[in-house]
Amino acid sequence: MIKKISIIIALVIASPFVLALFIHNSYDVEREVVINQPKVVVFEYLKFLKNQNEFSKWAKMDPLSKKTYRGVDGTVGFVSAWASENEEVGTGEQEITAINDGNRIDYELRFFTPFEATEPAYIETESVSAEQTRVKWGFSGHMDYPMNLMFLFMDFEQVIGDDLQTGLDNLKLILEKS
Repeated sequence: MIKKISIIIALVIASPFVLALFIHNSYDVEREVVINQPKVVVFEYLKFLKNQNEFSKWAKMDPLSKKTYRGVDGTVGFVSAWASENEEVGTGEQEITAINDGNRIDYELRFFTPFEATEPAYIETESVSAEQTRVKWGFSGHMDYPMNLMFLFMDFEQVIGDDLQTGLDNLKLILEKS
């Protein structure tokens, strides 16, 4: 009887680990908005990482977070770092890793707390017309085994996508005012 109970307990404990072998461990999220401004105006604003403090939902979650900067904003290698007591914000940094002038900016996000991760992100601009620009903001993430079990309980694509869309909607308001 004890042997059967031990086997059942072992199966119950092992089953999530086996299940995690069959669950994806990464995701890609992209959201977009059309802004009533020429592409050159939109890209010129976006290439400066400090401007994300004005439109990014994450930057606005803790206005008291400590922000530091290294390098020349708007150029490859510029780093924007944050440190917050708010666990939803945590600490981390974002670095511009590539700029395709007028078209795309690539970033590397490095999270230190409340969890450690390094993930890529980007912002792209595309002319819709002479006076309209489509902005796409994308992010990729992953969770290593067995933490990828979290994908069963939380829709990271939706949550992060909603945050990206909030930021893009804020960006549209800012740029269409000017």
